[in-house]
Amino acid sequence: MKEMQAIETSQPTVAPAVHSRQLGAQLSGSMSFSSQMSKEDEEMSRTALSAFRAKEEEIEKKKMEIRERVQAQLGRVEEETKRLALIREELEGLADPMRKEVALVRKKIDSVNKELKPLGHTVQKKEREYKEALEAFNEKNREKVQLITKLMELVGESEKMRMKKLEELSKNIDSIH
Repeated sequence: MKEMQAIETSQPTVAPAVHSRQLGAQLSGSMSFSSQMSKEDEEMSRTALSAFRAKEEEIEKKKMEIRERVQAQLGRVEEETKRLALIREELEGLADPMRKEVALVRKKIDSVNKELKPLGHTVQKKEREYKEALEAFNEKNREKVQLITKLMELVGESEKMRMKKLEELSKNIDSIH
């Protein structure tokens, strides 16, 4: 049994089937050294060899299970990576048109601002002209009112004078008779 442990630990990692054959050859070789091995020892060696092969098969089976799980995980990771790449593309696709539209609207705003500046100056100039024209209009209107008032006074005086003259003429005519 100690020989088998020594053989197991001294063997490099090899494929399980090759390792099992080598172990079997070494054990059978070591059996030839002790020709007086009893049947119990032989049976123990076979049992140990069977146990070893069973362990090797179990290890190989677990290794394959783990390999399959790793492959499955890698498959899921690849799928998730593709899904994330698609999501990123969609996000970039959403961001691009918005940026273009925003840039376009900003350019339009700048253009309108450039047009508004001279229009604002024109509005201010026209407002000044309007105020000046309105002031001139109001001044002329006041002057007109004053002239109308003066005209009314003059007409009123003229009527009085004419009436007075008519009365005098009428008295003169009456006095002639």
